[in-house]
Amino acid sequence: MASESISILVVEDEPAIAELVAFSVKSAGWMPVTVYSGTEAWTALQRFRPDVVLLDWMLPDLSGMRLLSRIREHREMKTLPVIMLTAKTLEEDKVAGLDQGADDYITKPFSPKELVARINALLRRKAPERAKSLLRAGAVTLDPESCQVKIGNGEIEMGHSEFRLLKFLMANPDRVFSRGQLLDKVWSNQLDIEERTVDVHILRLRKALKGQENLIRTVRGMGYMLSEKDKSE
Repeated sequence: MASESISILVVEDEPAIAELVAFSVKSAGWMPVTVYSGTEAWTALQRFRPDVVLLDWMLPDLSGMRLLSRIREHREMKTLPVIMLTAKTLEEDKVAGLDQGADDYITKPFSPKELVARINALLRRKAPERAKSLLRAGAVTLDPESCQVKIGNGEIEMGHSEFRLLKFLMANPDRVFSRGQLLDKVWSNQLDIEERTVDVHILRLRKALKGQENLIRTVRGMGYMLSEKDKSE
């Protein structure tokens, strides 16, 4: 099973830095899309929604701060994860960027390892099911990078759809999702999937979990959730 593709929009006007950032992103297994100005970035954002935007503060046309303001004012983009990249190191500059709506702030020069770590941390906060860190629930562990699921030390097999469903539920524990929400979050690109199909995948997932199936709860009249809590709580 291949990991889902994560796209990163790199907005940087210095070619050498843009190349380094794109290389770091690609080496981490993500897909970089590089643009060199605020105007290009805004045009790109009309065409697709990246998982994270890496945004340079100083751009030749539309400043990074102005572009960030546009993103936060846009109804469909306002929650888009954004990390500011800048040579500005003063505390007031960092505060200004965060106040404007940046999710994180990295000062130049920075190491590729730090950049990847910051992106992963942001994905864990904003879209935990897209991050690469190990997920745990009860005796179950799921590795998003190797696509392995284990109960204790033993690896278990499951279908691609069940893996994606488990990954999403483990990344969002103790939250109830309706069948429609699960369709949107897990199978958003498959228009032929119907709500009752979710029940089939839940059943298959429970069978695959072999003794840990009680982690997957049915919430009558609402949908499904993953929880380690005792049902009496």
